Formats: sequence, C-alpha cells, structure tokens
Amino acid sequence: MSKLDFDGARVDVDAGILRDLGRNVLREIGCTPETAASVSNHLVETSLAGVESHGVMRLLQYVDQFRSGYMSAGAVPTAMETRSGVWEIDGGGGIGIPAMELAIEKAVLATRQSGLVAVAVRHCGHTGRIGAYVERGADAGCLTICIGGGGRHNWRQVAPYGGSRAILPTNPYALAMPGGNHGPVVLDFATSIIAGGWIYAAKNAGALLPEGCLIDRDGHPSRDPDAYFNGGAILPMGGPKGYALGLIAELIGEAMLGPSTTEMNWLILCLDTKMFKEQSALHATAEEILTEIRTCQPAPGFDSVQVPGERERAAKAKSNAVAIPEPTWNDLQALAQQLGCA
Repeated sequence: MSKLDFDGARVDVDAGILRDLGRNVLREIGCTPETAASVSNHLVETSLAGVESHGVMRLLQYVDQFRSGYMSAGAVPTAMETRSGVWEIDGGGGIGIPAMELAIEKAVLATRQSGLVAVAVRHCGHTGRIGAYVERGADAGCLTICIGGGGRHNWRQVAPYGGSRAILPTNPYALAMPGGNHGPVVLDFATSIIAGGWIYAAKNAGALLPEGCLIDRDGHPSRDPDAYFNGGAILPMGGPKGYALGLIAELIGEAMLGPSTTEMNWLILCLDTKMFKEQSALHATAEEILTEIRTCQPAPGFDSVQVPGERERAAKAKSNAVAIPEPTWNDLQALAQQLGCA
C-alpha cells in the first residue's frame, strides 16, 4: 500500500521491538509513561496496517517537534462537557494522539445517553491516523465522523484548485460506519491528493512520489519531495472536489473552532445507530450490501473490489513485523542511541 517509489532495501522489524523503541524514546524526550505507550502503540499499529505515512517514521518528526518546543512532551489532555452532548478536549499543546483517544472515548460513552455527540479537539499537535479513532467509534455501534482544519497559518501545504501556491493544510476527513461480518467500513483521506506524511516518508527514504501529486514553487509538476520543501505545493484530491472539502474543513476548524494554536482543530461527530435500527438488523443489511460489492466482477487490472477499511485490517492480521526502508530504520536506531535507549 506504499505510495513511495522506493527500490532500496527494507528491514523487517518485529512490532514488539518497535513498540519498545518508541516508548523508550518518548519517555526519554519527556512524555509521561501513558503518553509514550499510547503514541508508540498507535504508530506501530498504523505501520502494521500498511499506512506508512503515519507510522513509525513519524517518531523522528515528533521528537524534532518536542525538541523545538512546537509540542509539549509532558502535556496531558483534559476533557470538559460544556453542555449535554457537547464536549471539548484540550490537548495542552502536546501530541494529539492521546487527545484524540480521549475524545473518542468520551464521544462513545456520551452517545449512550444523548444519542448524538459533538466533540471539539483543540490545542494539540499531530494526531496520527484518524481512521483509527473513527473505527473505534464504529466498533461501538456509532456512525463516527472526524474533520480536521484551521491550521493554514502554520501549515500551508495544498494549492487551491487552479492556484499555483500552497494556502490550505491537507485537512483530513475520516468516517466509519458499522459494517457486516468483516467489521466497520472506514474512510480516512486527506483532501490533498496525498497526505503530507507521504512527502516526509519519501524524503526520509530517498524516494520519489507518484506523478500528479506535487507542483514546484513555479507551479510545474514534480515527483521530488524536495520540490515541496522548497516552496512547492500538494495538489488537491479530485481537483475542485477535494479543494471544496478542504475549504469547508478549514472553515470548521478556524471560523467555528478557531483560532488554531498548535496544528489544527478537530470536530468529531458520533451518532448511536441504534436510534434508527437495531444493531443485528443493521449488520445483516450492511453485510448484504458489502457482499454484493465484494463479489462485483473486477475491472481489467484489478484483482478484486475492496471495501474501505478491510485492506488495513487484513494487513494487520497478516504480519507482526513492519518492513521499514533501511534509511528510516537507521535514523530511528541512531535517535535511540543518541538518547541512550537503544
């Protein structure tokens, strides 16, 4: 599932070793034991799911951001219910993964009373793979939606449709719905044609990106990740459609929830599907729909028709090791040695 054009060597590293490495590095940099365990586990699970852009390579970025003061290593998120069915999570300026985990925990519990819950998450750094959080909501029987935006002052990454310079962040969406026998249907996508993490992954690995993802500072197409870091931009997903979705997310994140302090603001909506249909009946109908999708005759060039979310779950079930580009693995080992926790 990698988007990297990388012909170099990869190293298979056991997930347990990676969890220990990540936890030890984060503890040495000043994170609480709970935050270190939460973040390390999230990154490893993401890598096992095949989402390389948001996996263990992010540890390098997080440590840089802790050292620079962009994120606070010792921060602990807090939650407050401002009215019935409405929660606010303050990440305390720390990494966003524990804040999002707290948000989805509060959202799922609150739907048991009110049926529909809205949660705002503010004042936190990178949140990891947001598909993981909405999937947790769907596992609990909730239609779960997560939208991030509002970070354009700090993260000008994506050119608007027809534009030649970066203005918007990658402003991601994630949605999950209880499914049939194979688990929830999970969508997780940036409103840019690729997530920003793939550019970092390509640079770390010394790889190129697919055609049609980037423009350089002069507006010309490029596959080189350095073109982005030297003033270029990512293109919006689906042209005007991705641009419009990204713009709405920016309005939610800044105009409604802003200002954004660390990275971006997040809105999570969680609806208990039992308000409309009993879970067993919903699952039966969902499985009927999804079975028809899976058994559709594949088009030329495709082996099968897949349901969103199932590929990631299959990847996690397939292996307990992560194939890391050798340059990235070397950087991770060097970081651990530098901190005295190799």
